[in-house]
Amino acid sequence: MATTTWTPVHGQDYRGVPYRPRPTTDAQALRTAAFLRRRMDERRTVRRFSSAPVPEQAVRDAIAVAATAPSGAHQQPWTFVLVKDPQIRRRIRQAAEREERRAYAGRLGEQWLQALRPIGTDHHKAHLTDAPHLIVVFQQRYSLDPDGRIRKHYYVDESVGIAVGMLLSALHLSGLAALVHTPSPMRFLAEILRRPRNEKAFAVIPVGRPADDCEVPDLVRKSLDQVLVEV
Repeated sequence: MATTTWTPVHGQDYRGVPYRPRPTTDAQALRTAAFLRRRMDERRTVRRFSSAPVPEQAVRDAIAVAATAPSGAHQQPWTFVLVKDPQIRRRIRQAAEREERRAYAGRLGEQWLQALRPIGTDHHKAHLTDAPHLIVVFQQRYSLDPDGRIRKHYYVDESVGIAVGMLLSALHLSGLAALVHTPSPMRFLAEILRRPRNEKAFAVIPVGRPADDCEVPDLVRKSLDQVLVEV
């Protein structure tokens, strides 16, 4: 597949190009929407992963899907780091568990700990080394011009959040399981992965298939009537 080099543009006048998406019938739209609703309702956050390999290309394609997300001023303020080196993954797990141990020891506060209790989580983060793939998502707070000038990015949290949601959807629809892990604080990720100063860690996402003995919390999602308001 041919690749192109993307260069940010600033201050140029608007230039439109034709957009002619593939037409679909109402019947096709309804079938696709119903299929996606069923499939996505099966998605669960997994914390116990099989170490069995899964196709790396499926993960790379899911990241490519995430990179199609809308973003403020089309600045695409994201970097996806696919961590393959086992030693680096061990360092990430050690640092994450160190921070999580402090958090569960009291830094989170009792109210937050009570909210987490039905989920069954603790400071152990075996998924960071057990899952066959590990994606660390960074948000770019600003970009740097070749002359060193800083260019502020806009709606960064919203843009990267949408991209992560699309990543999780693509992974699930590809038959893979994932988890969004957000250790706090996350500064160690930029240090370990040697990311530039304009990047800030957003989430850590292990990817693979559930272990044979995997369990998930006995939770119930809100119904459509509880989340949808029509006016």
